Amino acid sequence: MIGLLRENVKIALGSIRTQLLRTVLTVIIIAIGITALVGILTVVTAIEYNLNSSFASMGSNTFNINQYEFRNRRRGGGEVEKVNPIITYTEAKTFKEKYNYPLTQTSLSFVATSAAEVKFENQKTDPEISVLGIDEHFLSNSGIEITEGRSFNTFDISNNIYACIVGSDFVSEDGLLRDVNPIDKILTIRGAKFRVIGVLKEQGSTFGNSQDLRVMIPIQVARSMFSAPSINYSLSMKVVNKEFLDEAIDDALITMRKVRRLNPVEDNNFAISRSDDLINRIADLAGYLNLSAWVIGIITILGSSIALMNIMIVSVTERTREIGVRKSLGAKKSTIAMQFFIETLTIGQIGGIFGIIFGILVGFLICLSAGWDFVIPWGAIMAAFATSFVVALVSGLYPAIKASQLDPIEALRYE
Repeated sequence: MIGLLRENVKIALGSIRTQLLRTVLTVIIIAIGITALVGILTVVTAIEYNLNSSFASMGSNTFNINQYEFRNRRRGGGEVEKVNPIITYTEAKTFKEKYNYPLTQTSLSFVATSAAEVKFENQKTDPEISVLGIDEHFLSNSGIEITEGRSFNTFDISNNIYACIVGSDFVSEDGLLRDVNPIDKILTIRGAKFRVIGVLKEQGSTFGNSQDLRVMIPIQVARSMFSAPSINYSLSMKVVNKEFLDEAIDDALITMRKVRRLNPVEDNNFAISRSDDLINRIADLAGYLNLSAWVIGIITILGSSIALMNIMIVSVTERTREIGVRKSLGAKKSTIAMQFFIETLTIGQIGGIFGIIFGILVGFLICLSAGWDFVIPWGAIMAAFATSFVVALVSGLYPAIKASQLDPIEALRYE
């Protein structure tokens, strides 16, 4: 059996060499379909991995209170667009003071600016640095780690010291603090001098936005320096014991409604989101993206199947006399069918291999340009191998049966 299989593979390769141009074109068509499938699945895998990495660090025992951007309510026959009010500093501070669920720590923060220019000695950055005003619990609630130095403590925040924690890009080979010990160095932001007390662990990028080009300063200092109107504050809560997370969220909901002075019949005009909900939403989104990838891939691969079937039918027609000779020498129907079937499988797998290589390369280039971590898509690779096999199976079945059922006498007469 193995010897027969080896012989059929040799015959298939010989046939491919005699019809090189046609085979190459068919392989290219198959490779394009597999490339589309593998490329999309590779990008989806990278997106899912990077987003999960970003949110998983927060842990499953945290939740946040933020402003809803928009919320639609159906009233009568139409929809009314309602904008939730921002969470003001007074509301956030009042919530933090009133919310006293046991074994829970509350963090208050806001984004002061996303276009700051930071100076160190005679060097400065582009105006693209994010400045965050945070308190002593922000890093711990967000799951962000410190690689050098330390985080803010209660004394730092209550005394409004001019200190900062910088992202990992500041100490990279192109960063502002490269080739120096960053701790205790003085950075200037809007004319104010800040002493560096810590460096954050590398966070990477999310949809092209770097999480490492940012500076964190005490929240009151940030409020005094950045007094833009309508600043929206964020509240983050971390529960020591995950078993009490639901009760802590219910308590936070009641507390925030009291802060907003909502009566019992009014809907919430703020958002409460759990970190594990974010991860579940990412999983749902990745599922839809995977489904879209398969739909696009199958449509493309359908064209590949038709092209492969066409070349094999033409091959059967061109080799009718050869089939007649083989049958006259005693070849069985199964032997003839297996010969053409192996040839189809060989072409399909060659196209599949090239498609996998190009698909991974396309996915890698997209991840590289977007700043995402690249993940080898083993699932996509296995799916591509299986798909190329099915394509060859479907495309080769009819030509193989047609070849095996040719009448040997009529085949020998064929010109």
